[in-house]
Amino acid sequence: MLKKYFLLFLVSTTLIFAVTKEEIEPHMVKKVNEVLSILKSKELNKEAKSEQIISKMDPIFDYTLMARLSLGKEWNALSNDKKEEFTSLFTVVLKRSYLNKLDLYTNQEIKFLGTQEPKKNRIIVNTVLVGEKENFDINYKFYQKAKDEWKIYDINLLGVSIIQTYRQQFAGFLKDKSFDDLLKNLNSKK
Repeated sequence: MLKKYFLLFLVSTTLIFAVTKEEIEPHMVKKVNEVLSILKSKELNKEAKSEQIISKMDPIFDYTLMARLSLGKEWNALSNDKKEEFTSLFTVVLKRSYLNKLDLYTNQEIKFLGTQEPKKNRIIVNTVLVGEKENFDINYKFYQKAKDEWKIYDINLLGVSIIQTYRQQFAGFLKDKSFDDLLKNLNSKK
């Protein structure tokens, strides 16, 4: 099931950079189609697809915020160097996790269901991945980082937050082990 979550995450990741909140959904539609086109390409090998998708994804995600949120209260106790090291490792592990799922893509379609604005500086873009046997809800959580710059800070797949999942994993790990052990563990996964 986790593989499906990361496939949904991978297939639907997009580029939004310096757009107004009114442009988020149409821009996502365009970029999702570009990502799907990359995945469907028979001329590109897996590595080339990964590189192209990463180049489209990186500008839209706030990996630093995602790392901070996934670590929870532990973040505040870290030095700036440890925060940077954790963010770097977390980003690599996150990207690798879903890029390894490229082989699971089999021509699914993404439908956009509209947006919600739960707070003034938050937008949720609701989509569904239409599969052969079942559909998967995907909700992208954006926040306004700066004027006309919106970034993804979390994705809910079938009602499960990626950030909450990592937070629970990290909290469980840190109950018995040190933060340095967590860094070693993340380093071993990259």
